[in-house]
Amino acid sequence: MKPCSILLVVAALCAPAMASASEIFGGIYAHDVDLVTQSGIEEGVDLELGWRGDRLRFLKAVGSPAPYVLASVNMSGDTHFAAAGISWKIGHKFYVRPGIGLAVHTNPGRVEPGENRIDYGSRLLFEPELGLGYQASERFSVEASWVHLSHATLFSSQNPGLDTIGVRLNYRLR
Repeated sequence: MKPCSILLVVAALCAPAMASASEIFGGIYAHDVDLVTQSGIEEGVDLELGWRGDRLRFLKAVGSPAPYVLASVNMSGDTHFAAAGISWKIGHKFYVRPGIGLAVHTNPGRVEPGENRIDYGSRLLFEPELGLGYQASERFSVEASWVHLSHATLFSSQNPGLDTIGVRLNYRLR
């Protein structure tokens, strides 16, 4: 799937909810950093675009997380992905934002030995993330964030995963 196609699919899925969305975000990320996965096979910079909704009050028992969707496009043509999940904003001026979601990626189903691509072992992956943020104004905040893709060896023994680290700018719509 081409990067533009991923963005169009995510935008189409988000369109009905955008009217009540609480914020949009975008960021720039280092792709496939050696952190949790210790992969370092792929390269480049990722551009990320996403939407985060209002807190889900019916999930009060688990802290009323907010739903999100995002698309990440790798500028070197390596792994692109789209994800959806829930996240919590803990704090006010300075905050922590843990999240968990599911992602799909564009890598081929099978990677040949010697190819500089990650063989994820599954098309569907978990997408945990963690952000450290600063609320700069009523509408703007900035976050340093880590996004991870993996299936925790649940779908196959092949599980190298992917880590991206970057900066997001968030804009509150209302």
